[in-house]
Amino acid sequence: MAVYRFKGLNAQGKEVSGIRDADSPRGLRALLRKENIFPTEIRDQAGGKAAEDRNLDLRRLRGRVSSSDLAILTRQLATLLHAGVTLVESLSAMIDQVEDDLLKLTLNQVKQRVNEGSSLADAMAQHPKVFPELYCNMIRAGESSGALDVVLNRLADFTEGQARLRSKVIGTLTYPAIMVVVGIGILAVLFVVVIPKITQIFEDLKATLPLPTRVLLAISDFLGSFWWVLLLAIGGGIWATLAYIRTERGRLRWDGFKLRMPVIGGIVRMLAVARFAKTLSTLLHSGVPLLSALSIVRGIVNNRVLAGAIDGARESIQEGESIAAPLKRSGHFPPLVTHMIAIGERSGQLEAMLDNVASSYESQAEARINQLTTLLEPLMIVLMGGAVGFMVFSVLLPILQLNQFAR
Repeated sequence: MAVYRFKGLNAQGKEVSGIRDADSPRGLRALLRKENIFPTEIRDQAGGKAAEDRNLDLRRLRGRVSSSDLAILTRQLATLLHAGVTLVESLSAMIDQVEDDLLKLTLNQVKQRVNEGSSLADAMAQHPKVFPELYCNMIRAGESSGALDVVLNRLADFTEGQARLRSKVIGTLTYPAIMVVVGIGILAVLFVVVIPKITQIFEDLKATLPLPTRVLLAISDFLGSFWWVLLLAIGGGIWATLAYIRTERGRLRWDGFKLRMPVIGGIVRMLAVARFAKTLSTLLHSGVPLLSALSIVRGIVNNRVLAGAIDGARESIQEGESIAAPLKRSGHFPPLVTHMIAIGERSGQLEAMLDNVASSYESQAEARINQLTTLLEPLMIVLMGGAVGFMVFSVLLPILQLNQFAR
């Protein structure tokens, strides 16, 4: 048994400390949780932090809360509030259920601030890495309207929908990416390992080699001797590109280039428009004013060109104009989108129209990605087959010529 000094938060969110005997930091943490104490710091008798607790601090600094965990938390919190449970009691219940250490500690701090008289939105806004600006603004609108449980349910729907869309896109593109990496690896092994052994045979024959064979051997010699130069060039090019993209001018040009790319540009635009429409609809449904909602949405689209168009629309709205006209003038939003937004403004059903736009463009983007993946698979197979076929042809051609001369 070792002696540990601990600090933590109790069920009421207050700081507590003390000294306990335990087999290990993990054992002490389990013992304290049975007493409804969440430890934030554990030190051994000598005063040094326990190794496990240092790891916990590292996770707090570097870790992130997943969208799925945040959506589950939001849904459960909405259920408790709808059932008539007070906010503080609901937060206490969520603290007991949450398993993620970062989220548990954050909720403890949120609960402590709420106990001290802060609003839930202001308490959550102190933790932007866990609760983004969109999340906090919707919570604030729900508190102002007295319909926090309804807003939380909408927020959970929105978070789950965004997580599903992101998973679909990543899942669809994973297989082609794996095929590219495997294909490059196979070709590298053939050029660096296999071809040099065959080269020795041709050198022993001292015969004039055909052009395809000479090209193959030249590529193999270059990769075998200067592979490190190639890696440095690729790595340096990637680093320079990323450094340029981090600048304001570079990011603007890169985002514009993404929108102009053949095939890919259309998908990027569809995903950004779907995110814009869904987020704006969710904010307006929750009672967030239009100008504030546009300020939030501009950071959600993740594209400086489209963000500039949204800023222009926001300025025009402040001058008394509708939202559809400036978006149409920007030329970055499809005509169908601006037309449906204009109809929604005239009919007073802007939120419903934005929901329809988001659903339509999410479906179109998913279909385009599936089509692109379907085309990429045979294209990569053809390219791989062509590369391997060229290598086989280049190796067999001098052998066939030698057989003809022998006759």
